[in-house]
Amino acid sequence: MQPRTVTLIKGDGIGPEISQAVEEIFAAVQVPIHWETAEAGLACVEKYGNGLPAETLEQIRQNKVALKGPTTTPIGGGHKSVNVTIRKSLDLFANVRPAKTLPGVKTRFDNVDLILVRENIEDTYGGIEHWQTPDVAQCLKIVTRPGSLAVIRYAFEMARSMGRRRITCVHKANIHKMSDGLFLDCFREVADEYPELQADDILIDNACMQLVIKPEQFDVMVLPNLYGDIVSDLCAGLVGGLGVAPGGNIGVDRAVFEAVHGSAPDIAGKGLANPTALLLSANLMLYYLGFAQQARRIETALYATLSAGIKTRDLGGTATTQEYTRAIIDALPPAAEVTEHPVAPAKGPFAHREQEPEYEAWTLRGADVFVRSDKMPSPPAQVGKLSLSLISNRGTKVFPGPTPDIFMVNWFRLRYKAETPITNEDIQQLLTEIARQYDWMHVEKLHEINGQAMFSKAQGE
Repeated sequence: MQPRTVTLIKGDGIGPEISQAVEEIFAAVQVPIHWETAEAGLACVEKYGNGLPAETLEQIRQNKVALKGPTTTPIGGGHKSVNVTIRKSLDLFANVRPAKTLPGVKTRFDNVDLILVRENIEDTYGGIEHWQTPDVAQCLKIVTRPGSLAVIRYAFEMARSMGRRRITCVHKANIHKMSDGLFLDCFREVADEYPELQADDILIDNACMQLVIKPEQFDVMVLPNLYGDIVSDLCAGLVGGLGVAPGGNIGVDRAVFEAVHGSAPDIAGKGLANPTALLLSANLMLYYLGFAQQARRIETALYATLSAGIKTRDLGGTATTQEYTRAIIDALPPAAEVTEHPVAPAKGPFAHREQEPEYEAWTLRGADVFVRSDKMPSPPAQVGKLSLSLISNRGTKVFPGPTPDIFMVNWFRLRYKAETPITNEDIQQLLTEIARQYDWMHVEKLHEINGQAMFSKAQGE
């Protein structure tokens, strides 16, 4: 095979140490890869004012494949997450997180072998947040049909290519009826195209409980972004922690593979770092690139090393980073003894985005206007064609009918609806009238298709 140029981002903290371990193991296997290093992380914040220079992104675009060590993300402020920025900037819509029991790593379960496929771009990770009043912060949960179809179809094609038998959609569509409901609808639509695969769904809360009771019942799981973030770490805990959890971010024609654990600056430079997660992520990359034999040799050597009890301290052993790396290299089997089979997700023609289909015309029938008020508002009951049908506070109806005995914040939703179709001019007139009394924060238009409301119904409507 022709050698491939791969971008290597060593990252912060222990990143350079575990990256060096991977480089040494790859060199011993003679993997046909040329590493091209790039910057990202804390050092870049000091030099460029952000954690991810434009040059690094461009290099990944050119090389189309990257391996990334851990980078530090500040909590509650500071620079943006390098991981999230890379995923969104490169449209890496599928996050693949295998969780598999490893030999010699003591856990509560012995037979876990599942793969999570997490939508990687949308949901609350769109980062669309606003202060509505000094007491109310809002975060938008964005779920789209094209985004959902892309990651779900990837999950099904991956399951088929790997010989997996079951795929489970994880959601909360009983509460988030429209956003998670859309994700679930897309799942069922795609599932019909794969009759050979068992397809089912489960609520996110039940999924978490089932995972810590009987994780072996799951095979492939596909989830929206936020649930996927949480559940993937839960599954990592089932097999030994983030130190043994690989990850890959897949787009249409590019991918970034990464260790998902933190940068651990407290142990940096002490020889205590565990390179397993980055090595397993690099192995996912090898399968993606078509270097399956080299990946199997590394995997075989890793399993042999762990089975022999040679482990770093976080896994209950005494080996230093260097000793652990050398043990894996010494355990490498001859290439002739290694058989190839699909043990990890590989690149395929299924990594694509579908064109948005044609839809029927929407009929504009109303608006939700969010206003700031320190007491129960008394907005106009009628403005042109629009009639006030509902006032709610934090999602609880407070008008019409008796006001419930609840604590109300200074942020109310005013719902206006019309019996006949309206125009944008009608909504502009509504906003003008409301602004005479209240400071309105934002407005959401309410539509129908063939008489079906394309907005959440409030209790009592």
